[in-house]
Amino acid sequence: MEPEPTVFLVDDDPAMLDSLRWLVESIGLRVEVFTSAAAFLAAYTTDRHGCLVVDVRMPGMSGLELQEQLVAERVTIPTVVISGHGDVPIAVRAMRAGAVDFIEKPFSDHVILDRIQAAVKKDQTLRELRLRRMKLEELFARLTPRESEVMGHVVQGKPNKEVAAVLNRSEKTVEFHRAQVMRKMDVASFAELVRLVHERNAFEEADA
Repeated sequence: MEPEPTVFLVDDDPAMLDSLRWLVESIGLRVEVFTSAAAFLAAYTTDRHGCLVVDVRMPGMSGLELQEQLVAERVTIPTVVISGHGDVPIAVRAMRAGAVDFIEKPFSDHVILDRIQAAVKKDQTLRELRLRRMKLEELFARLTPRESEVMGHVVQGKPNKEVAAVLNRSEKTVEFHRAQVMRKMDVASFAELVRLVHERNAFEEADA
């Protein structure tokens, strides 16, 4: 069973931390609080999910510097940046670094809770996508180079006879490889195979 999400609150103002903790816990979400970016970095591990809510201006490492360090380390936890000194340059920098939202103090309870819930939901979606991608890669890794080659031609709609001619193999050999592809990819129909190939291609295009 997957552990429940956690909302990580980082702010050097103890009163703000207490207020936010109470507010977030009131809707049933788990909360952990930190008074500095360094304290958060020391405690956080990438196997934990949820979202990060961080204040911009803090002694030592600022909220934006924390966010940018997480990005540099390829940590993808959705981040909501809050500030009492919000202006356009800070907002732009936060969003460019991957923040899902930027909120200026003072904010209403309704607004911050909506943004936090959206960030938690985004984290769940991202994790589901990563898991799906891992499963796809495991399937494709089962294929031999020849089977992958045959599959590439087959999913383009080419008949076995044409694929055999292109690869300079017998039609019977192509039929064998095609059957192996279907078995190893754990699909019951040609349409399912095409869908898996297109799904994997979409992931690769997203990385480009």
